[in-house]
Amino acid sequence: MPRIIVLDTLSDEGLGLLKADKRIEFDIRTGLKGAELRQTLNEYEGAILRGSVKITAESLEGNTRLRAIVRAGVGTDNIDKEAATRLGIIVMNTPLGNTISTAEHTLTLMLALSRNVAPAYHSLLEHRWDRNKYMGTQLADKTLGIVGLGRIGQAIAARARAMEMKLIGYDPFLSPERASELGIRLYPNVDAMLPEIDYLTVHTPLTEETRGLFGHRQLEIVKPGARLINCARGGIYDEAALVDGLKSGKLAGVALDVFTEEPCTESPLFGMPGVLCTPHLGASTEEAQAQVAVEGVTLLINFLTTGDIRHAVNMSPLDAKTLDGLRGFLDVAYRLGMLLPQMDGGTVRSCRLTYRGEVAEKDTKLLTASFACGLLSGAMATEPNIVNAEVLLRERGIELVAESRQDKGAFASVMVAEINTTNGRSKAAGTIFGHNMPRLVQINDNQLEAYLDGVMMVFPHQDVPGIIGSVGTTLGKHKVNIAQMAVSRAARGGESMGILNLDEPPSAEALAEVRAHPAIRGATVIKLPPAGKLPAWLQPAPP
Repeated sequence: MPRIIVLDTLSDEGLGLLKADKRIEFDIRTGLKGAELRQTLNEYEGAILRGSVKITAESLEGNTRLRAIVRAGVGTDNIDKEAATRLGIIVMNTPLGNTISTAEHTLTLMLALSRNVAPAYHSLLEHRWDRNKYMGTQLADKTLGIVGLGRIGQAIAARARAMEMKLIGYDPFLSPERASELGIRLYPNVDAMLPEIDYLTVHTPLTEETRGLFGHRQLEIVKPGARLINCARGGIYDEAALVDGLKSGKLAGVALDVFTEEPCTESPLFGMPGVLCTPHLGASTEEAQAQVAVEGVTLLINFLTTGDIRHAVNMSPLDAKTLDGLRGFLDVAYRLGMLLPQMDGGTVRSCRLTYRGEVAEKDTKLLTASFACGLLSGAMATEPNIVNAEVLLRERGIELVAESRQDKGAFASVMVAEINTTNGRSKAAGTIFGHNMPRLVQINDNQLEAYLDGVMMVFPHQDVPGIIGSVGTTLGKHKVNIAQMAVSRAARGGESMGILNLDEPPSAEALAEVRAHPAIRGATVIKLPPAGKLPAWLQPAPP
């Protein structure tokens, strides 16, 4: 009989499901860490936790029994997913349960910040009646900027619109048509919104791209008197910049529910006028905790009793044979999905995939899902996988169509991906060399052959003598090593395309110098996983 360990406090509704199911046994042991946690995890087939316990690689060292870990919540930062994957342990989360609670907490902070609720109440506790001191501002007719328009961002938009706020936003994966339905005016980037916003709220994961999304540079261009709210992830706002913005008067208020380091009990923001902070309460409602507990317990019981896998964040639900037969082209599809939005830079409206040759006879629905997963990579609070990626695209109003052609072109198998964006259209094609070596064989109308991995620099240019030497000299001067090069031209002296695989990203100065060449039309740096690096859900399960 499978045994489950409950590592954090769960709602009564979740515990009730555990008690009622006679197919499993369970124990509750909270606050575990170190050797005690490691030993305990090796005594159970399943574990469920919230956010206070951290399951590290050391926690799983030598584990031969645990089969599944469920996070009763969205974020899985407190679980070492790579270590779990190596041991064949499924990691699942509950992405739906806290949407409304987080959206409501965001609006709670906006309202309380605008009406000075906290300092006004504090003045009463000090026996002062400072009615004239706490003049507030209403939300109606104010402009709310929303960065990240997934489930939570859209829930906030619906509620803010009911409060008669004007809505603008940025999300590279929300179609203009869907934005129009939501009453949101889209902007091409965050900085373009800042001169317009009265309030700014962020609902994105913390990634390399979103870390410090609002910092000192943004402080210079934001509308004076703006108020900033963060109920997503600490680190998206540069907290030092927030302090400076409040001191200078550029910012009228800051409300944070999340912090760069948590738990956070000391901060220069605490106590400053115009600041309202809460200790990561976004999902701390009875309803949200009941929902994530019930969903998490259900996921764990179903997996341990029937083998059903849902909301896995580190493994594919495909059987090993199917996965092995498709892994190479699943990797190609995933990488093309990552490449195109970086290359284009616009907001994606629709996607078209064409499978040609032998690959057209395979399960192209899985390949399409893998492309969608790559397209959304880094844009979600939790990493998408081939189970949910297409659904997430549809939620953002992005059309995705695919077709298959049996005739072969220059390659036995090729996958062509095209995206339609606010910047126009971009196209790329990929195939496999050997058994598992992804290759890029086309960009727009240019035929070429380049490695589809690592750091790439794409630079369209005029086909004139000395271009390649000039680019190489510039990068060499800036200590950037070129690993591989591919060049394509339609005709001598005409428009050409160059791709360099680099050992490291070029600096802003190096990139500016490349772009300054009179025959170069632009230069874009694209970051893909290293060769052989697969997303967690695509990795082979251990024997």
